[in-house]
Amino acid sequence: MRVGFLFNHDQIHQVAHSLPIAMALARGGFAGEIIVATSNSRMADEVRRIGGDLIGTRIQHVELGLSGVSRLLSGMLGKVVPASKVLIYRDNLDFFRSLDVLVVAEKTSLLLKTHYGLSALKIVHTRHGAGDRAIGFDPASAGFDHVLCSGPKIRRRLIEEAGLDRAKVTIVGYPKFDLLPEGSRDARPPHQPPITLYNPHPSPHLSSWYKDGRAILDYYLGHADQELIFAPHVMLFERKFVVTIDKMRIDRPGRIDDKFRQAPNIKIDTGSRASTDMSYTLAADIYLGDASSQVYEFLLRPRPCIFVNSHGFDWQNDPNFLHWHAGEVITAPDQLPGALERAQSLHDSRYRAVQQALFADSFDITDRPSSDRGAEVIARLAERG
Repeated sequence: MRVGFLFNHDQIHQVAHSLPIAMALARGGFAGEIIVATSNSRMADEVRRIGGDLIGTRIQHVELGLSGVSRLLSGMLGKVVPASKVLIYRDNLDFFRSLDVLVVAEKTSLLLKTHYGLSALKIVHTRHGAGDRAIGFDPASAGFDHVLCSGPKIRRRLIEEAGLDRAKVTIVGYPKFDLLPEGSRDARPPHQPPITLYNPHPSPHLSSWYKDGRAILDYYLGHADQELIFAPHVMLFERKFVVTIDKMRIDRPGRIDDKFRQAPNIKIDTGSRASTDMSYTLAADIYLGDASSQVYEFLLRPRPCIFVNSHGFDWQNDPNFLHWHAGEVITAPDQLPGALERAQSLHDSRYRAVQQALFADSFDITDRPSSDRGAEVIARLAERG
C-alpha cells in the first residue's frame, strides 16, 4: 500500500492541514509506505520543518519537478496564474499512478481523474480551513473518493450543497490545531492597547483590501496609540494580479506605501510563516476582516471581531457569510473608530455566545488528536484498496 500526501501550491498555508495526518499515520505503525510529495522549495522546507525526523525515515519525501517545456510555460504565465500548479500533474503521472491513495488539501488534483484518467487512484480531500465561502461546497467536492472535514457545519453543507454521499465524508476535527503549543486556548488578558489583526481575503469580489484597505491602514497611521498587525491571506500579494475562478474577477493588490511599513504601531506581514501558523490569530485581541476562514481559527479563543462589508452584501441570511454573525459588520472605514470602541462591550454582551456556537459547529474537537482520527480513516481506505 502506498499513500501519498501532495503539497502543490505557491504558499505554505495548506501544509498544516494534512501533514499532521501523515505524521500520525507514521507514528501509528501504518504497514504501508507513506510518501510526501512537494512541488517547490517552499513546500519542501515547510514539510521538513513540521515533519522533523519523520521525514526521510518513516515518511519518504519526493520533490516533484517540471519538464523543460512546462518550466517555460510556467515562466510565461506564472505571474498571473498558477500554471506550475496545474502542469505538475501532467509531468509526474508515473508517480501518481504508483499510489493507492493520494491525500490533498486542494481541488486541482482532481485533474488526475477528470483529465488524466487515473480512475483507480483514491483521492482524499482534507480541505484547508473551516470557512463559509461557497466555493468550498461546490459540486467539485463530490469528485473525491472521501472528504475529511472539521465539524458538523462542513459535513452538512458538503452533503446538501456539493451532493456528497454521506458515507464519503467523515468528521475528524482540525489537524492544524494539533501543532499548537499546549495552552493556546487558555484565556489571557488583552494587550494594552489592544492589538487588532487586519486579515483581508485575496479574492477581489470578497476582499475589503482593494476598496478600503489603505483607508484602514491610514486610520492606524493617524492613531499611534493603537496597535495593528496587517497580515492578509498569504495569496493577496503573491502575484501582481489576483485572479479568482469561483466568480471570474481580476484585480491588482498594488504596493504598500513605505509610510505604513515605517509606522511603529503597524506590523506588516504579507506572507511569512507567522501568517499561516496562527501566530497572529493567537496574539491579537481584535479580529478585523472580511471573508478569510482564518476568523474561525481566531475563534479558538473567543475575542471581539469586526467585519468590513466593502461590497454591500445582503449577508444576514447567507450561509457564505455565517461568520459575520460573530461580530459587528461595518460598511466603510469611517465606521471603524466607533466599532473598535464598542468591540469589547458588544463581544461580552452579544457575540461571545455566538462565537462559541459557531466554533462548536465548525470544529469537532475531542480528547483524541484530530490527526489521529484522520489517519484512521486514511488507513482504512488504503486497506480496503
